Amino acid sequence: MSIEVPPCVKGHVVALPFPTRSLINPMINLCKFLASKTPNEVIITVVVTEEWLGYIESYPKPHTIRVATIPDLMPSDGQMVHDVPGFVEAIATKMRTPFEQLIDKLEPPVTAIVGDANIVWPAAVAKLRNIPVALLWTMSASCLELYRQLDILAPGPDRCLSVHLLDEQAKHIQRISSSQLTDLSKLLHESDFRFLKNSLDCIPGLAKTDCLLLNTIQELEAEQVDYLKAILPFHVYPIGPAIPFMELEPAPNDDSSTNNSDPVIKWLDCQPNLSVLYISMGSFLSMSRAQMEELASALKTSGIRFLWVCRSDTEWVKDKCGEKGVVVPWCEQLKVLCHASIAGFWSHCGWNSTLEACFAGVPILGFPLFLDQFSTCRHIAEDWKNGWKVGGERPEDLVTKEEILKVVKMAMDVENEEVKKIRQKAKELKALFRGAMAKGGSSDMNMHAFVKDLWN
Repeated sequence: MSIEVPPCVKGHVVALPFPTRSLINPMINLCKFLASKTPNEVIITVVVTEEWLGYIESYPKPHTIRVATIPDLMPSDGQMVHDVPGFVEAIATKMRTPFEQLIDKLEPPVTAIVGDANIVWPAAVAKLRNIPVALLWTMSASCLELYRQLDILAPGPDRCLSVHLLDEQAKHIQRISSSQLTDLSKLLHESDFRFLKNSLDCIPGLAKTDCLLLNTIQELEAEQVDYLKAILPFHVYPIGPAIPFMELEPAPNDDSSTNNSDPVIKWLDCQPNLSVLYISMGSFLSMSRAQMEELASALKTSGIRFLWVCRSDTEWVKDKCGEKGVVVPWCEQLKVLCHASIAGFWSHCGWNSTLEACFAGVPILGFPLFLDQFSTCRHIAEDWKNGWKVGGERPEDLVTKEEILKVVKMAMDVENEEVKKIRQKAKELKALFRGAMAKGGSSDMNMHAFVKDLWN
């Protein structure tokens, strides 16, 4: 693949995201952030499997970012892989060869690789070519610390993971708190260890990188970031949030602010300020049908305005919810969260969604389903205090209509004293995020330092 090279180009970076929507997005946003700091100096090629080409090409991108493809790893249905363990195995064993064949043909020659830390081999590929490599950790810094602790407890390919083992050996791990023990226990109570094992298998590979990029801001996870900086033998740069904030500002001569064609934004424009509950459970897992029915019934009874992004069963959900809201299969989430009508965000506490809610200053009603989402939800409710945890301790516990109704009505009552405190915390986090991303802010300076580190 040959691309036009600006005369002042300093390098050619290949970015390799993990080929799922929730992990492609932060890598693309990182690339746009990097391009904004190196205008016309760095060419960036994002490598995805063929099924994602149309999705990536539709993204607005600077002219220095290009997309290249390698063959799909296995059949999918509308970009939904049904054999998830097989897909994860294919990434580990079948993706490397076509990736190497591609990058060896790229022009100009590749001078650096930025890979997703959930892929075990990008560092080895870079080392063979004697070029620098950076890995992007797409979850929280807190989650990385938890995974490192589990890797210490159960090293090697035949990991023996159990709550009993945790109870017996946790006292030998430095810096472990009772809250972290709770988070670790929830990870080990997961019914399917295959996803956890894949993440843990990536931890030893971090040692081979030249630097680690964290999708967080220093101010949000200062203690965890400082600890990782102290113990890891390479530079650690918190450069987040890797979210599409650049798309929030209209392009020159763009009159979309006065003539918006997005029906979701048009509907939000017609709602009063702080009157809409936004609901989205991410792009990977969904609530059970029974749980969706309880939520839909609660919304119908509450009379609260809502916007529910539901990837499947959209028509069924519409029928169950009543007439006070809108149900859609997809929306531009960050634009929605930043809209003045949004008062709260019912979320699975995925890391991308959490970062976007913090950036927008919107309180979170946390309903975690999986792995790191439980830890993130605890931080939201207990540490950052910008939201609440909804329901019980296990994802299989059904949260009833009555329970949902109580918490939703409370969260949407913006005059409630508890809600006022939560909203104030959300506003403070919004200010921290905006400050970190502004010129001279922590993430801005860390990105400049990363660029300097990459070529010096």
